[in-house]
Amino acid sequence: MALKATIFKAHLQIADMDRDYYDSHQLTLARHPSETDERMMVRLLAFALNASERLEFTRGLSSDDEADLWQWSLGGELESWIEVGLPSEERIRKACARAGQVLVYSYGRRTAPVWWQKAAGALARFDNLRVLLLPADACEALAALADRNMELQATIQDGHIWMNAGAESVEIIPETLK
Repeated sequence: MALKATIFKAHLQIADMDRDYYDSHQLTLARHPSETDERMMVRLLAFALNASERLEFTRGLSSDDEADLWQWSLGGELESWIEVGLPSEERIRKACARAGQVLVYSYGRRTAPVWWQKAAGALARFDNLRVLLLPADACEALAALADRNMELQATIQDGHIWMNAGAESVEIIPETLK
């Protein structure tokens, strides 16, 4: 019998001073059985950093031809394709051909720097690609905030992100790789 996704609910309040975006979102996240709390929380972080009324989670790990998050224009064009983790060069190439903007939020204590070292040359030609490296300690602390029912506040200013859950707070300073 196949394992089912675990459902997480998040009430996310966002104060993004970099984009002048202030809103509250009621989100439902389906965590695939093979997905870790860390990956799920990085998906939630990616949502907070790119939030809009049209940004949505996809089937993610359950689908090879969908991003982790994406945003479609009202005219039906794919505006943003957002990946979390260490996607293959082929996956990024396909995403860059389909979407106006592709964002990759890479993470992993040892794996992310090695992945980028191997992929950087091949991905340099894509003008619509942006790659960020999330600090390993911050991602691990973010994973500790995971709960089936979450009340989170995301504050974004000058490229710094603070995620708060009650008295717990995690500061995340992404490094821009491309």
